[in-house]
Amino acid sequence: MNIFALFASPFRIFFLSLSLWAIAAMLLWVASVTGLVSLSFSLSPLRWHQHEMLFAILNPAIAGFLLTAVCVWTNSERLHGLPLLLLWLVWLTGRLVTGVPLLPEALMIAINLLFLPLVMIDAGRRIIRARQARHAPILLVLLLLWLAQAAFLLQWSGHAMAMALIAASALMLVVGGRITPAFSGNWLRANGGDPQRIRNPLWLERLTLTAMLVLCLSLPFGNNALTAILALVAALISLSRIALWRGWLVRREPMLWILHLSLLWIPVGLVLLAGSRSGLWPDNVWIHAIGIGAMGALILGVISRVGLGHTGRPLTLPAGMVTAYVLLHASALIRVLTALQILPWQRGIEISAVLWVVAWLLFLVRYSGVLCSPRVDGKPG
Repeated sequence: MNIFALFASPFRIFFLSLSLWAIAAMLLWVASVTGLVSLSFSLSPLRWHQHEMLFAILNPAIAGFLLTAVCVWTNSERLHGLPLLLLWLVWLTGRLVTGVPLLPEALMIAINLLFLPLVMIDAGRRIIRARQARHAPILLVLLLLWLAQAAFLLQWSGHAMAMALIAASALMLVVGGRITPAFSGNWLRANGGDPQRIRNPLWLERLTLTAMLVLCLSLPFGNNALTAILALVAALISLSRIALWRGWLVRREPMLWILHLSLLWIPVGLVLLAGSRSGLWPDNVWIHAIGIGAMGALILGVISRVGLGHTGRPLTLPAGMVTAYVLLHASALIRVLTALQILPWQRGIEISAVLWVVAWLLFLVRYSGVLCSPRVDGKPG
């Protein structure tokens, strides 16, 4: 391992760390919930599981992607070296104090709530200096996500986890809505297709973001009928937008169809949210649809592409990664079917967890060397 390469750019250390934690957190949770071992966390076991599988994986994914991409967008110097190390240590310390009751609860909460604002400050100052106001919606959604994390840790609202997932979905639709159609159009252009068939109107992006934010902000009121209606409206709008990207045109390229397919879990999850608020099934059905199918799979798809492109390597997916994509989506499907009580509870959880762990192990096997080695083209980063 080249420690200097690992801290040469944000995506390296954060992509490696989140994949390791995705495996560790899942194994710890399954071992605890199935009674295999008895573990003591700073939070209750269920709240620890919810926090770690959402914030402890999503936040470093945001840091790795955003702090790498924003330097390209703004043509600014990348975060690297000691400042990057210190930021990573904030995330790592959060995992230690959340997993083991070492510190007073208030200090544990403060450490966990420190990470995302530091990411926002670094990205925000670059965006402001470059006067690129078009990136402001990303910071707005990040602020909403951080507020939801605060509400969850401080137990301000029983709807905090739902708000966080909707905020995360909004972020995925904003970021995914920029890279997915752009990458797909470039691929079509390079392979003799017509990139004009992919449409991504700005007004529909704004309408999608507005619908998601209204849904998110409505959740604390606890009006199930209102939430169900808003979730269905947001599902219809987001599905319409995703359909305009025509993902079937890039079905031969795994690094592209994984993005389209993962984002499709968001409208599916929103429909399932409407159903849960209508009393048709439990809340954990839509939570796992978005948490695993959308967030988990989209993160895997994005970091497997960024890990190649930003280390100077050709965008050729390593062997085994298509299998990882399939396994992660299968994990989401199995977990949703388990939550719907179509599959036995313990067996469904175990199968879903195994699929999740194997998918991330495949990533680690193929990308650890990539992330820990200098760029092959000799450029910095």
